[in-house]
Amino acid sequence: MEALRASALFADLPEDDLERLAGMVESVRLEAGEALLREGEPGDALYVVASGELEVVRGSGTDEVPLALVGPGSVQGEMALLEGRPRNATVRAIEAVQALRLPRAALFELLATRPEAALAMIRTTLGRLRSTEALLGQREKLASLGTLAAGLAHELNNPAAAIRRSVLALGEQLESRTRAADVLAGADSERLARLVEATPTGVAPAGAVERADRIDAMAELLGSLGAGDPHAAAAALVDAGWVPDEVAPILEPYRDDAIEAAIAWIESVTTARALVGEVTMAATRIGDIVRAVKGYAYLDQAPTQRIDVRDGLRDTLVILRHRLRDLSVTESYADDLPEIEAYGGELNQVWTNLVDNAVDALDGRGTIEVSARRGDEGGVVVEICDDGPGIPPDVRPRLFEPFFTTKGPGVGSGLGLHISHQVVARHGGRLEVASQPGRTCFTISLPEVPPRGGTPEGG
Repeated sequence: MEALRASALFADLPEDDLERLAGMVESVRLEAGEALLREGEPGDALYVVASGELEVVRGSGTDEVPLALVGPGSVQGEMALLEGRPRNATVRAIEAVQALRLPRAALFELLATRPEAALAMIRTTLGRLRSTEALLGQREKLASLGTLAAGLAHELNNPAAAIRRSVLALGEQLESRTRAADVLAGADSERLARLVEATPTGVAPAGAVERADRIDAMAELLGSLGAGDPHAAAAALVDAGWVPDEVAPILEPYRDDAIEAAIAWIESVTTARALVGEVTMAATRIGDIVRAVKGYAYLDQAPTQRIDVRDGLRDTLVILRHRLRDLSVTESYADDLPEIEAYGGELNQVWTNLVDNAVDALDGRGTIEVSARRGDEGGVVVEICDDGPGIPPDVRPRLFEPFFTTKGPGVGSGLGLHISHQVVARHGGRLEVASQPGRTCFTISLPEVPPRGGTPEGG
């Protein structure tokens, strides 16, 4: 009786009702580390903590998100019980715990006869829902940031590694060129430099057969000039884009030891030229990624601005490239797309959530279509579609509910689409979904100017 009276849910019940309720509960004892509730299990009862302390956690990927510490008088499991859904959190004893278990049938009998108990449960449930949603909303943002950071690290590592390899190879080629220049007379090396610079090299062979034929022809020329290992030198020159007719007049004056040095000199110069091109391409790639990140986050800009949604969509696809590597992505953007006034960073989070969900639906194989066009009533319409298995009809009405997810416990928070829906609504827009096996489309309609008074997430 004292434990039930200490709970806000039952504190206002008359004495006789409290006695009747006490006769319906059963006592449960837990040792430290034991679970009172487990995420994903059916919600068939609620519990009132009589003594001891418990922690409430929710799975997030391979981690657990701590939600709360609860003690005597707290009620656990009421949300899953009322909705008839699996539990969305795990409650675990920190120390020895005594709790009271109230079965579903007993609770519903109480609620049917005592409106004040129903009101108390509504207040408790709404308060917990708000606090949990706020906490997990922040965690969702941090988890998304971590995912993006991991992807960016991967994307930046590739061109950075390419620059490192090319620079090391460039150093080796410069050493080779120096050794070759030592063998040649100063005037000869100057002549070589002028000729190599003035001779436009072609392109590398398109196929194996063409490459083999060109190497044979090059090796025959180098052998006739006295090269010691004409085949190896020929392969290097051919892969650098040279053809025999270009090389012959440059090497004609050289014989004996000088021919080897001249070939090495040409090879090092042309290879260095190619390596510089690789460094330039890799550095450009890093610049593109940095620009995309800056645009994605709208760094150094006001919260709202006139934006072109095409830029945000492109930046999002760059940021998520590591997730899209095995998929086909098509983009289609209308030329007459108007700029809109928006919270650019928030809209990019919407694009991220929707593309990320499409990736999960495709499970490593399929096509994602991203398009944007002018709306019939002004503004813009963005569509993000995939050719995955589709969304079951019974799931569709609940897609935008907080905490609703079809993924396993600990895999999804159930907040991604809910947050996306809130962001679009705050912009005065609509987020709609149409799905059938083989095609699912999320359609986002946004006005040119959002309604006044809207605030960004968390504002």
